[in-house]
Amino acid sequence: MTLKVGIVGVGNIGSKHAGVYQENPETEVVAVCDIIKERADVAAEKFGGTPFYSVKDMLASGIQLDACSMATKGEENGGDHFTPTMELLEAGIPVLGEKPISNNVAEGAKMVALAKEKQLPYAVNLNHRFTPAAYRAKEWVETGRLGKLHMVNMRMWINNPAESSPWFHLRALHPHSFDVIRYFCGDVQKVAAFMMKGEGRQIWSNCQVLLEFTNGMIGNLVGSYDAGASYGLERCEVVGSEGRFVIEDACELLTFYPRKAIETESYQYLGGMRSFGETFKSRIGAWVDQLAAGAKYNEINGSGEDALKAQNIIEAAIKSFETGTVIEL
Repeated sequence: MTLKVGIVGVGNIGSKHAGVYQENPETEVVAVCDIIKERADVAAEKFGGTPFYSVKDMLASGIQLDACSMATKGEENGGDHFTPTMELLEAGIPVLGEKPISNNVAEGAKMVALAKEKQLPYAVNLNHRFTPAAYRAKEWVETGRLGKLHMVNMRMWINNPAESSPWFHLRALHPHSFDVIRYFCGDVQKVAAFMMKGEGRQIWSNCQVLLEFTNGMIGNLVGSYDAGASYGLERCEVVGSEGRFVIEDACELLTFYPRKAIETESYQYLGGMRSFGETFKSRIGAWVDQLAAGAKYNEINGSGEDALKAQNIIEAAIKSFETGTVIEL
């Protein structure tokens, strides 16, 4: 059965979602929605479906929707997510939202709670975990190849000159970082953070966040909007008693380093994935596959609850920096 999907917010990221759905033989774009009329009209011409200019009008039309991507933006890239997501969930429609789940964790919690109440699949585009390299590394963790997990070192940085709220860098970029960390290492229980402003900056554009996990692991994130280049934007190293792995640039390079031997095991472009842009196809494809298989609301990979937990770490980091204390989650 072909899933009939809609896209709410058809700017740059929403258009990426629409293009993936358009190419997927299991989905049909039947609706595009944007408060900017011209944007919705252009998207409808390009991707198919009926244009709408509000979620309320789209829902009132009676059009069949088996799922929706919600790709609005707003302050800190998450300020406009709450209302359309709640409208879609109230109408009983599974939602794949964009990250961050919200720049307001109280609103994020309400979205997660409503999806749970209605037992609806609710996911967020945490696409860094949906790569062949991440899948292989996760398998190594779960099969015990690393032994007992000890540490995680995470780095994510890009060149982003944008200046908005003081916490834009934390709330907009690092949902990805903390989701990847949680994906491999589990829940965080303590957070301590240090931050600085880059030269000429008004926002806290650099951070160092220290983490303690419920399973006893320790770790850190180094993040920046000032240090990035066209390469080396992301590095994740997970260390265990029997070895460690390193993933570089989200999806491109994966290496296993055994603790007691010199031979390493390396993969370049595992599964043919060569760039970050391809992760949208991988992530949305996994979402479609789960819906088609009838996955329950609490079985969704990269769920709203996962995204909320990542955002709670971010808020704890902000509170730690503001108060100079270690914050317990």
